[in-house]
Amino acid sequence: MTHQNNSQNSTPKVMVIFPAKNEEGTIENSIATAKQSYYKPDVILVDAFSTDKTTQLAGRAGAIVIQQPTKIFPAKGLAMKAGLREAFDRSADIIVFLDADIRNLTPEWVDKLVKALIDDNCDMSRGFYTRHARDAAVTKLVARPLSGEVCARRKVWENLLKRDNGSGSTPDGWGIDVWFLIEAALSGYHIKEIFMGTKEHTSFEDYREDVSKLSKMAEQVEFTIIREAIKYDRLELQKKVNV
Repeated sequence: MTHQNNSQNSTPKVMVIFPAKNEEGTIENSIATAKQSYYKPDVILVDAFSTDKTTQLAGRAGAIVIQQPTKIFPAKGLAMKAGLREAFDRSADIIVFLDADIRNLTPEWVDKLVKALIDDNCDMSRGFYTRHARDAAVTKLVARPLSGEVCARRKVWENLLKRDNGSGSTPDGWGIDVWFLIEAALSGYHIKEIFMGTKEHTSFEDYREDVSKLSKMAEQVEFTIIREAIKYDRLELQKKVNV
């Protein structure tokens, strides 16, 4: 794969963030794999008060380990915001989020997401995949692109967080991904989907036979969309949809 440097003829400082809770089965390999990217990223693990060996293994793999600020679950939004603040403090230029439970992660995933920003000059890149027919039910049925693999420039992340305007509207839970997506789109940012191949992750086993286990996630995503529609006075758009 051929990579181009940025306009300053230097490689940007890339940081990869893994929000995680009880992912001891995959986290060590995930961190080691991400660090093999062409961009040689630093890796941050944001731990959601794991009760297994996730944090120990992450530290052993060379990650910067921090803990989300409040002991609640689900709290992906809290974890992502904490990870972003840590990355800002460490002068990251480009920040990538990856799911912590991926079995088949490769360094090329990071490469492709970052390369889209550098070579294609987009503001945000998001992964999409070939997946099992029953996998990613929330993504397929509620919102797309909504994967956990997302990359953006530091300034984009900073500007998106500022759109909260102190209102506390930035979700603390599962709604965070769709919140970032909607806010990025309505900010006029160029968002590009990047095909990453096949995705295999351990959490699929939890709902392979019963997708109703994703109901809380789907509910949080749905209500985030509704709140955003109210915020931007777009509820009237539903009148144009045939039902």
